[in-house]
Amino acid sequence: MHGEAPGREAGRRGTLALYLGTVSAYADMYITQPVLPLLSREFGASPARASLTVSSVVLAIAVASSFYGPLSDALGRRRVMIGATALRSAATLACAFAPSLGALVALRSVQGALVPGMTAVAVAYAGDRWRGRDLAAAVGGVIGASVVGGLTGRVLGGWIAAQVGWRAAFGAFAAVTAAAALAMARGLPESAPPERRGWGAAYRGMLRHLADPPLVGAFLVGMSLFFGWIGIFTYLPYHLSGPPYGLSTGLVSSVFLVYAAGVVVSPIAGSLSARVPPRRLIGTGLVVAAIGMALALARPLGLVVAGLVVLVLGTFTAQAVAPAFVNTKAREAKGGANALYLTFYYVGGTLGSTVPGLAWQASGWPGVVATCGAAVAMGFLANALLCGRPSRARADPPPV
Repeated sequence: MHGEAPGREAGRRGTLALYLGTVSAYADMYITQPVLPLLSREFGASPARASLTVSSVVLAIAVASSFYGPLSDALGRRRVMIGATALRSAATLACAFAPSLGALVALRSVQGALVPGMTAVAVAYAGDRWRGRDLAAAVGGVIGASVVGGLTGRVLGGWIAAQVGWRAAFGAFAAVTAAAALAMARGLPESAPPERRGWGAAYRGMLRHLADPPLVGAFLVGMSLFFGWIGIFTYLPYHLSGPPYGLSTGLVSSVFLVYAAGVVVSPIAGSLSARVPPRRLIGTGLVVAAIGMALALARPLGLVVAGLVVLVLGTFTAQAVAPAFVNTKAREAKGGANALYLTFYYVGGTLGSTVPGLAWQASGWPGVVATCGAAVAMGFLANALLCGRPSRARADPPPV
């Protein structure tokens, strides 16, 4: 009895450490998004060039995500998450001293290569520690922490940049990331991975998931979600800082407070997934996200902001459920399955941070919204046509 309360307290510390590591990862990703117009002015760069400080991170995450899943399957989740977070703190600090836009883009790529050491492993770590409703709630908490991180990086990063410059924002978040690594080192318990195997076996297990229709459908859902999400929010600062709004950097950053809606809806959606079929929640989230994008086409600023809130609610309803769906469907190499989900997710983000830029140059904000809406439609079709098909990984012989 005497050890029960300390055990619960240690469990809470470990959960909070996991969430703090997730917050730091997503905050580091999005530091430059609200200050792109500042970078354009300082370095004399076009919006498309300045947006490379976002897309370079996302591309590096897409490339590196498939590395960390098998690595965590082979070496253990805790060690990978702590090591990658500590190294990311150093890379984030280095960004504060970038002498040129090219150097900043390169250093942002280093940051991005280290981000999935946390993000690609956290859900698999949760899958090792929790089951059933507890797993759904834990994954919802991780997604909620990702929302807090994205909100913090955009709003606090933009506010710091508006007050004392964008370099100071990188310094501040380097300290936050170092604190997250320390918190995980001190409070995160080691999970007992269900599989400890060699590198080659881990990779083969990961690649087998590409032959499983429900998992492929979920991967495509993730790709479409992040394409639409990052496309809207990357070019939003240009939309709001130009006519007819003419908002300052500080005010543009404050618009990102709409992310707070994701903090609320993510754990709710995660809990609902234990009672409502996950595919239904994913499909609902995608439809709501599309409605939000349509509302963001309105001219009144209030309706634009309302549309962004609806977009956040829809996106994070689907995103809170899809990773747990992947973790449940994957019977082997769960780290690899989650890594593949994030690889597709960030490939979508890479495309979403660049392709809508071409639409921006051609037809402005309506072109951006139309491009992102088409991506969401693709995700809806993937969920409808693939996620409900029988899983090959679960095609076990019937009992006799």
